[in-house]
Amino acid sequence: MRILGIDPGLERVGWAVLDRQGSRMLPVEYGLILTPRIATPLRLHQIYSEVTAIVAKHSPAVLVTERLLFTVNKTTAMDVAKAIGVVQLAAVMAELEFMEYSPPEIKQSVVGVGNADKKQVQFMVTKLLSLKETPKPDDVADALAIAITHALRSRVSGLR
Repeated sequence: MRILGIDPGLERVGWAVLDRQGSRMLPVEYGLILTPRIATPLRLHQIYSEVTAIVAKHSPAVLVTERLLFTVNKTTAMDVAKAIGVVQLAAVMAELEFMEYSPPEIKQSVVGVGNADKKQVQFMVTKLLSLKETPKPDDVADALAIAITHALRSRVSGLR
């Protein structure tokens, strides 16, 4: 199964394509979508276009994001919610299954502890995927963690 993990944001969107073959997880490609400081609708269009291109290039079976949990900064949360909306639209337009996992679910799946810190998640992403170095920036490591979460949870639950 090919999984596209997305760490949503308005300025930075981490993405990762991961293949699950039995119990093995193989990173295919990962990267970062950076949007310039332009009007929000133009940034959203760029995110949609780039996610659509990634989907077309890699043909994932599922697109997975982190579920937004409202934080103290509601302005940032609203912008992230808009970015998640265009990512969901890209999934629907490509007729992909769409899933979301909360930050504690991701940390629990990757590290084994729902309140793990970012460094622990990055360490485990690097080890689980046998990477030579920790993926940078954090948004990319987070996208890999999101994809890993779906690979592990879908195997257990019997999802595709």
